[in-house]
Amino acid sequence: MSTAAPHTPALATFAGGCFWCLEAALNQVQGVLRAESGYANGHHPHPTYEAVCGGDTGHAEVVQVSFDPSVVSYRQLLEIFFAMHDPTTLNRQGNDVGTQYRSGIYTHDAEQAHEARTLIEELTMTKVFPQPIVTEVLPLANYHPAEAYHQGYALANPHQGYCAYVVLPKLGKFRKTFADLLKTAD
Repeated sequence: MSTAAPHTPALATFAGGCFWCLEAALNQVQGVLRAESGYANGHHPHPTYEAVCGGDTGHAEVVQVSFDPSVVSYRQLLEIFFAMHDPTTLNRQGNDVGTQYRSGIYTHDAEQAHEARTLIEELTMTKVFPQPIVTEVLPLANYHPAEAYHQGYALANPHQGYCAYVVLPKLGKFRKTFADLLKTAD
């Protein structure tokens, strides 16, 4: 029997457009304990989905990830984040338009901020994206979990229009690209 202490979970918070897609992908990654849809970096003390979608709260739709850094690294989560959305469009992902759909990395400490900025520099220098990256890197502020019906929404509602035509195709590409990081069925 092992006497090693379990690793303390770490947190990461990403904004990459609609939170349904990123949350569905990240919940499939080995070492991710929970990916939770939420709202962050806005000014309203109690944001609701309707208010955030209206653009009145300043919040971004985000996914907050609790993960075991001994299984999946913050760098690997960043790589998934950049693969799952277009970080070159300001306040827009596809047909989703507004500051709530901005690209953002909301950091929990200085090390995360450094790692995020380093990866952005690498992606820029190697011209991975045809346009400049507009992802903001800021300390996490004013985080609130989204309403319960948003948690696990894409996988629970695969026939809903947005999920069927936007989320599920992205998840298929994600599973192929990151097959080595996916959780296995026990």
